[in-house]
Amino acid sequence: MKRFGLIGYPLTHSFSKKYFEEKFLREGITGCSYDLFPLKSIEELSALRRLPGLCGLNVTIPYKKEVLRFLDDKRELPLGLQACNCIRIRDGRMEGFNTDWIGFRNSIAPLLQPHHTKALVLGSGGAAAAVNYALDSLGIPHTTVSRNPGPGALSYKQLDDHTLSEHTVIINTTPLGMSPQQAQCPPIPYEFIGRQHVLFDLVYNPEKTLFLQEGEKRGAAIRNGYEMLVLQAEENWRIWNQ
Repeated sequence: MKRFGLIGYPLTHSFSKKYFEEKFLREGITGCSYDLFPLKSIEELSALRRLPGLCGLNVTIPYKKEVLRFLDDKRELPLGLQACNCIRIRDGRMEGFNTDWIGFRNSIAPLLQPHHTKALVLGSGGAAAAVNYALDSLGIPHTTVSRNPGPGALSYKQLDDHTLSEHTVIINTTPLGMSPQQAQCPPIPYEFIGRQHVLFDLVYNPEKTLFLQEGEKRGAAIRNGYEMLVLQAEENWRIWNQ
C-alpha cells in the first residue's frame, strides 16, 4: 500500500483528502491511500516519516516554512522560495518541492489585463512566499501587507485610496474568512476597490469569502483558491509518481 497524506494543524477542512480519494475512485487507482496527519508540533514529523509505505506528503498551515529544516534534499525548491508544500519520500529521504506557486500562477494568469501592473499580497506566511514567487515570474511587482510589517512591507492601516489605485491586484493568503469564521475578512479599505481590480483569495471554503464578496459588489474580477488547489494537487501527484 502506497500512503500519502497532509500535515498541518489544525486540519478541520481538507481539500486534499477529498480530492485524492475521489481521484483514486475516478481513475481506478488501487493500492493507494490518503490520510490526514494533524501535527500539533512539526517535531512529530520525525516519527511520521518512518510510517511504512509513506511516499508523499502535502504541507499546509502552519508548517510550510518550518518543514524546511527536516528536508534531506531541497534542490527542487525554486531558488529564493523558502516554503515547501510537497514532500516526496524515497528510501527514507524527504525531498522538498513547491507546487503552490505553479497552481497560483496558472489560476490567476487568465484574469490579468495590461493595467494589472502591481499587487498587494495580504499575509507573510508560506503561502505568501509562493504567491510572491509566482508574481515575480509574471513580472508583477508586489508589496506585502501584514499586521506586523517588516522592512518594505505595509500595515493594513497604511492602505489608502492612492495605494489601492496603484495596486490593482490584491491576493489574500491569510486564513481570514475561512469556514467556520466566514464573517471575517482582511481589514482593507474596500471602498477604494473598483472594476479595475482583481481580488484573489487562496481560501476556497466558503466558495465566496467576504473578501471576494466585497470585491464583487464593486465590480472587481474575483477568484477563489479552488482551481489553484486542483492544479497543485495534480502537480503533486506527478512528482510523487515520477
